[in-house]
Amino acid sequence: MPVPTLFLLQSAALPAFTQPVIAAIMLGYFLIVAAIGVWAARRTRDAKDFFIAGQGIGVVTMAIAAMAATLSGFTFIGGPGLIYSIGLAAIFINLPLSVTTAMGGWVLAKRLRLLSEVRPMLTIPDAIGARYRSPAAQGLAGVAIVIAIVGYMATNLLALGFVLDAVFGCGLAAGIWLGMGFTLAYSITGGILAGVYADLFQGTVKAVASVIVFALVWRIGGGMSGLTTTILAGDPEFLSPWGRLTPLAAMSFFFVFGIGTLGQPHVVHKFYMVEDPRRLKWYPLVMTIAMSVTLLLMFGIGLATKAMVLRGEMPALVRPDDATPQFLLRFAPVTLAGVVFAGVAAAIMSTVNAFMSVGSAALTHDIPRALGVRVARPLLWGRIGMAAISVLAAILAAESRILVAFLGIFGWGLFASTLVPALAIGLNWKGATRAGAIASIVTGMAITLGLETLAYRRIFTFPSGVTATALALVASLLVFFGVSYLTRSRASADLDPDVATVMEI
Repeated sequence: MPVPTLFLLQSAALPAFTQPVIAAIMLGYFLIVAAIGVWAARRTRDAKDFFIAGQGIGVVTMAIAAMAATLSGFTFIGGPGLIYSIGLAAIFINLPLSVTTAMGGWVLAKRLRLLSEVRPMLTIPDAIGARYRSPAAQGLAGVAIVIAIVGYMATNLLALGFVLDAVFGCGLAAGIWLGMGFTLAYSITGGILAGVYADLFQGTVKAVASVIVFALVWRIGGGMSGLTTTILAGDPEFLSPWGRLTPLAAMSFFFVFGIGTLGQPHVVHKFYMVEDPRRLKWYPLVMTIAMSVTLLLMFGIGLATKAMVLRGEMPALVRPDDATPQFLLRFAPVTLAGVVFAGVAAAIMSTVNAFMSVGSAALTHDIPRALGVRVARPLLWGRIGMAAISVLAAILAAESRILVAFLGIFGWGLFASTLVPALAIGLNWKGATRAGAIASIVTGMAITLGLETLAYRRIFTFPSGVTATALALVASLLVFFGVSYLTRSRASADLDPDVATVMEI
């Protein structure tokens, strides 16, 4: 199982939280998000509003929305369980945080936003098509995004179904369809504008819940010294630099989350939305602070649960994903538990909303453009595409959990291996060529699908610390550079003057 995608694989029910106070807090949260959707729907008039929020978003709002879309249910459920399981090695997911946000601002944010000033840009594949003068590269990127998003969305809808079932006792299938229906309702009416401002609210909920829970952990655990003293006495390996991972596995965390994140379209797509590109210089700082604050819960509960188990104040967890629910059931006031579960739902819905928008754009804009088809009434078809992708993902989530796990793993690796070379490097290197971009996208799709399928069927087992995502990303990068070098005589012909000017700024 590829280590960097463990957070995608929540596949069992959470402990029941069916209490009136928690249910009331969750309902209040849903009402606020619904109100945001109604407000945004009145301001969504065309495809530009629907897909890139009319390019009228402030950088703080955009950064918090990007944080909300980045940190799915992993922050509240998978992350604490991962720390409980493997120790501080899980921190290698977070260590590249400031590096990644700085790189995102430096190599992508300004260029994508300025590119939208000289060309009509709605999607990330639009930027790839413009960079290489290639509808084929744009279409291939669109295909990769659609495939990846259906699986990635299904994993998040499955997790959302578990959360709603835990709070309302509605059953998993009903939870999946209710969660999908509600998220689709505000997304399909208000588009990405509804998503951005819902994410602003949801990101705030997540950050507040994180800080409060961390304060509770600090008080119950006796501060950092109390927690670490307990753990060192009972399980010193837990606090070692590599935890229970090999150094290679920990470095794989760092590599995939540090570099691969630059290819996550539901995050980098938000760079188009900023009203004033000059303010993008503040994006790395705001994004890093927002993510660091929100990740306090992951770190705090993972550490505290381990210490409480070693002290005998909690039974050992049957499943790592139970770390947050069990901690809240035993130590948190019911109101705080409600806020945290609202934060879990917020985290998942933020990611699902972003996937709906990006997947719909790829399906109804990028792929038709590559085929030479002009789509009339793009706003209408964008909404139809969003509904189609959402229903397909919900069916997969409800009917086949094993397939969902496979598709989710495939999705993360596909984003990284197909988009990082062609997009992040291509917009910063004039030596990149159309052939190199197409070859890298095809390589990323083939290797990710091939290796993940072999691993899924247990025909091939990865050596300890090696992941399909990392291998596919490295191979895609090597092919990108190699083919671009071999076709370097075409580099200038594959780059239009206005795009070259954007790359020079």
